[in-house]
Amino acid sequence: MTTSTLAIFGSLGGWEILVLALLGLLIFGKRLPEVGKSLGQGIVQFKKGLQGVEDEIDRAAEQGETKQLNEPSAYDTLDHEVDHEPADAEHKP
Repeated sequence: MTTSTLAIFGSLGGWEILVLALLGLLIFGKRLPEVGKSLGQGIVQFKKGLQGVEDEIDRAAEQGETKQLNEPSAYDTLDHEVDHEPADAEHKP
C-alpha cells in the first residue's frame, strides 16, 4: 500500500488554512504583496513555457506527418530497387 507523505495530515480544513495564512502573514509581513506578485509572474512564465513546448511538439508532429506523406518510406524504396550488376556478369563461370 503506497501512501503520500502529506496523507498523514489529511485534508486541510478552514482552521488549518487560516493558521497557514496567519503564519504566512507573520513571516512575509509587508513583503506579502511582492511575494504574491512574483509568484503570479512565475506561474504565468511557467504556463508560457509549457505552451511553447506544446507548440514545438505539435509543429514537429505536423512536419513528421507531411514528411511521411511527401517522401517515400523505406518500404517503398525497397520495392523499386534496381540491381546495377551487368547482365552478362551472371553468366560468367
